[in-house]
Parts: sequence; C-alpha cells; structure tokens
Amino acid sequence: MVFKKLLGAVGVGGPSVDTVLDSTTAVPGGPLTGRVLLRGGRADVEIEQITLDLVARVEAEGDDGESEGTVVFDRTVVGGGFRLAEETEHAVPFSLTLPWETPLTELHGQPLGVVLGVRTELAVAGARDKGDLDQLGVAPLPVQEAILEALGQLGWGFKSADLELGHINGTGQRLPFYQELELTPPAQYAHVVNEIEVTFLAAPGGMEVVIEADKRGGLFSGGHDTVHRFTVSHHDVARTQWNAEVDGWFRQVLDAHASRTGPGPYETHGHGGYGGHGGHGGYADHGHGEHHSGERRSGPSTGAVVAGVAAGVAVGVVGGMVAAEVVDEIGDAFEGDEDDGGDDE
Repeated sequence: MVFKKLLGAVGVGGPSVDTVLDSTTAVPGGPLTGRVLLRGGRADVEIEQITLDLVARVEAEGDDGESEGTVVFDRTVVGGGFRLAEETEHAVPFSLTLPWETPLTELHGQPLGVVLGVRTELAVAGARDKGDLDQLGVAPLPVQEAILEALGQLGWGFKSADLELGHINGTGQRLPFYQELELTPPAQYAHVVNEIEVTFLAAPGGMEVVIEADKRGGLFSGGHDTVHRFTVSHHDVARTQWNAEVDGWFRQVLDAHASRTGPGPYETHGHGGYGGHGGHGGYADHGHGEHHSGERRSGPSTGAVVAGVAAGVAVGVVGGMVAAEVVDEIGDAFEGDEDDGGDDE
C-alpha cells in the first residue's frame, strides 16, 4: 500500500494516510466502504477530523471560454478526535452512500472518459491537508443499464461523455453538475438530428431521463436544441420491453422536434408511477421546452463506440446541484490533486 505524507499541515516527519476502498466500483445511491489507514510520523499528533470528499472533473463555460476544474459533490466526516502516536498505525473503517445522481464512469467495464475520485482530507494540528486521492468507478443502475443496452440495440452510437457545471431547468437535479452522454443517430434518424444527449437524474423512487435533440438546420431555418423528460421506476426493469419503450421516447421526441415552432415548458412523460413527485421543481410540468443551462459542449471521446455491451452501446447522463467547491488545480485524471498532498513513500 502507498501512504501519502501530510507535509503541508505538520511538516516533514508528519503522519501519512492511505485510503483503501473495499471495491473500486460502486453504483449511484449505493454504498462505498473501506478503511482510512494512518501511520504516525516522528511525533504524536491529534487527528482532529478525517473527511472523505467525492470529487469530479467538470467543465464550465465562462466569459473567457471553456475551463475545467475539480468539483466536490459530496463530503462525509468519517472519524477524528483521537491521538496518533509516533510510528504507530491506526485504521478507521467507513461506510458512506453515493449520491443518486453520481455520474457513470464505465459500462460493462468499458470506460466512458469521466473521472471521479475519493479524496481524503485530514485536520491535523489545526490545519487541513489533502492527503490521499483514489479513483472511483461507478457502474450503471439496472434501469440505466437497460436503457443503455436498448439504445445500443436500436443503433444509437456513443460519441462522448462529459460533466457540465450547471443545472437543467425543470428537473429535480440536486448535484452542482450533470453528466452528458452524446449519441449519434441511427441511419433512419440521421436526416433529423445531428446528435442527441441523454442525462440520467436518479433518485430513490425512480429516475428522470432527459433527452436533448440537436435539430439539423435547414436552408431557411437555423438548428436548435429541444429537451424532453421521461420518468421511469427502478421496479420496472424486469417487466418493461426496453427496446420498444426507448424507441417510443425517441419517436415522440423527434416527431415533436419536426413540428415544433416555438419554445414552451418541458414535456413530461410519466412511466411506472414515478411521475408523481409534484413537489420537486418542474416534475409536474407539461409541454415542450428549451434547455436553459448554457451552451452544450463535447467532452473527450472514449473512442468510437463502447464495445462489449449487447450490441455495442450508446450512453446516458446525470445531474447536479448542491454546494459546489470548484478548485483551479486539475490535472489529467487528478494528477494535479495528487501532487498537492506530498510525496509517496
């Protein structure tokens, strides 16, 4: 195991930390368990607090163009209030629950190009130090996987996945960002849309599926985006014919897309009894709508198509809106964050 020295807080010779996850892959809304292993340095120290942050690489659009940063989207205190003696080791077990809207990083073991991490922060001697960072894999929920497999079987192709800072209006989104999975259309829809973007906004009772269609502009009309929202239940996975269900969604989206002449509120399509969250923002809205969260962008592509999923799958997306901590330092796969905490032994 690799311990990270906490040089910033207590100087050379201070304690070291290594966070070990029981599994490197979890699911949205599921448990994440493991141990924070501490090793004492050259003197006794008071471990005031141990905090685990869930962090993500997120894109943001500003006046100066596009930028990337690290967003903390969940924070849990897992221990503290004890003295770590010189040269001794101490283990702190933890169990936390991932937010339901946690982005997907993989599909059947194939990476989607989205990077998440678990960052360990210690409060030692009145100072805080980011001591360890572990990459986190997130696989889809059964309902997400069913929809993604249906998309692949219907001929939609995976283009790219990214995380966007902001909020999708008219939804129950809670995290400070949302995940976009961009898909290319099958041949029968290629004349209608350039691409579509799918976002999964999961919750304990079910999930919103937000579909944004990028309309092809004609000779006398410009292209524009429209958004539709569908709701599904976690309990409907086994009893739903997902190819027919998902194809029906896209037929509704593209039919409305072709006839649409002006903006309006979101169109909401209930399924499986999940549409009844009347108290959550736009959950009860009906009609068609524009997406008002800023300009859309592609993230880094993970390759042509995510292979090995039924028939080579397309992909989904997730959302966000809690207090966001955006940090400037960001490197490839969090390398910049790792360098901030000190040197490995």
